[in-house]
Amino acid sequence: MKRDDQQWLLDWLVKTTGRVQNFANDERDLPPEVKSYRMIPRVLYKEAHHIETIAKAAEDAGHTDTARQLYRRASQVYHEAQHSIFKDDNEEKIFLHGKHIECYDKVASYADYPVEKVEVPWEGVQIQGRFHLLPDRRKAPTVLFLPGMDMTKEAFPNPLANPFLRRGMHVLSIDGPGQGISNLRKIRVSDDNYERAATAAIDWLVSRVEVDPTQIVVTGISFGCHWGVRTAAIDKRVRALATTYAVVGPKKEIFGEASPRFKQMFMYMAGLSDEDEFDAMTERMDTTGYAERITCPTLLTMGEYDPLCHLDAAIDFFDELTCPKELWVFENEFHRISLREGIGGIEIYPYIADWLRDELDGKHPKDLNKTVLVKQKSGAGPYEYPTDSLSLPR
Repeated sequence: MKRDDQQWLLDWLVKTTGRVQNFANDERDLPPEVKSYRMIPRVLYKEAHHIETIAKAAEDAGHTDTARQLYRRASQVYHEAQHSIFKDDNEEKIFLHGKHIECYDKVASYADYPVEKVEVPWEGVQIQGRFHLLPDRRKAPTVLFLPGMDMTKEAFPNPLANPFLRRGMHVLSIDGPGQGISNLRKIRVSDDNYERAATAAIDWLVSRVEVDPTQIVVTGISFGCHWGVRTAAIDKRVRALATTYAVVGPKKEIFGEASPRFKQMFMYMAGLSDEDEFDAMTERMDTTGYAERITCPTLLTMGEYDPLCHLDAAIDFFDELTCPKELWVFENEFHRISLREGIGGIEIYPYIADWLRDELDGKHPKDLNKTVLVKQKSGAGPYEYPTDSLSLPR
């Protein structure tokens, strides 16, 4: 069955679940007014515009702390509104993405630390990033953050609550090929060019006086995990790698079994309209053979029943790693593991930041090889004692 042959089914799922993907999760991502996929941009535009209007009123009243929270929320909703349009040069997409950036610029202007919009030269084009700097701009470890497939560089880190800066690290988040402003610039993603763009971002970081070139770490979420793995495999300047919402191994699950949203989005990011050509490309988008080339300490975190990356594939990848390594598996969870009971209902990012900070501070053993089952309703989260096996009985 081809990608778009059953659009009615995706429309029905959008109406009944309030989601376009990851249907195992119970919470709605979209308001009840959305009854079909094509309604998403206009319904969310109204919501974002309303939030932005309140933000402007708070700003005019001198309530900048309230305003920056509202601008952040408006930016997020504008992002979701533009995300559902898979057409080049579409006026509505350009407008909505512009509002996403405009509201985020407001957030950045009111942040407690510098947030620079930067351009990274790469293969004749420019990759745009947001560089989050410690207030004193001291030379320090730096995180290269690789967003997920459907994210932009504005999605994370949150300038109002940045877990990496709290732990003494700068952060560069990029719109890699196919993402955000790169998408609008028609900088397409391919099966192997994102990791080259990430390496160019590391080149750029090394040129900054604020960056300790020996302490550059990479973190990625969802498809950013795939790109992070391949970046660490080819660039030995990566001091440590920590990924979440794992997407490793072959890509049959994400592009062949999950919501067609993933295939629609990635084909648009790649500038491809021929589905057979795309399927051939995805055959090359595998991390098999990359794990053994990674030498830096590596953390992989995922849900036990992630439909986009089956646990067996992640275990195979983890077993292939010969570097110091750690695996966190969230019991009974799916792709999204932030805000879950197993970690006390908070985001996953502070735990990722702690792990990276501990690695930079030399707190991990050189022979690290640990698997932790993060229990859903008991235990100590990722601090739980290691497990010998993820198989039944346990």
